Amino acid sequence: MYTGPDPSESPMSRYDRNQATRNHRSNPCCFCWCCCCSCSWNEDRNRRRFSRDTKLETVPHCEVCSKPSSEEVYSWASSFEKLMKNPAGRNVFREFLRTEYSEENMLFWLACEELKKDHSKHSIEEKARLIYEDYISILSPKEVSLDSRVREVINRRMQEPSCHTFDDAQLQIYTLMHRDSYPRFLSSSIYKALLQNISRSSSES
Repeated sequence: MYTGPDPSESPMSRYDRNQATRNHRSNPCCFCWCCCCSCSWNEDRNRRRFSRDTKLETVPHCEVCSKPSSEEVYSWASSFEKLMKNPAGRNVFREFLRTEYSEENMLFWLACEELKKDHSKHSIEEKARLIYEDYISILSPKEVSLDSRVREVINRRMQEPSCHTFDDAQLQIYTLMHRDSYPRFLSSSIYKALLQNISRSSSES
């Protein structure tokens, strides 16, 4: 049975190592419309607490995307599926999750999506190990909330990792975000500010 990282390593030592790595990184900005620190609707971004960086290089601080249309932004309120299928929507929702200190849910979901795209056995095994250490291990500060049944399934599958090792867990986290975080996102200042920005841009054009 896969037991994750070396149990002799304390959570604090893992935190210190991650913290040291983070401190040597520059402030993230992928030049996308909603994650740049100069965005007018998100001026307080720099004052917010950033969650700890993931070790997975496949999950960027934000996804590069084009500015969404007003129709797309309004559609996010009618369907969580539409929000999650849209890169810009995921970025905005992820920003909201960061304010609630639950960004790890989106990071885990994105990591699982990246894993499904991989076809190299060696690469899949390595990514699966990193996903486990980052989001499943009880030693991780970014551990996601999963029930015991799903954890048992993951531990069995980790003996021979595949691109579908975390499917059950990904679905559970997707459902959690949908039922728990999504309703609050729709009434959040982040989404309301974006709607106002879109509305103002439309009236000026």
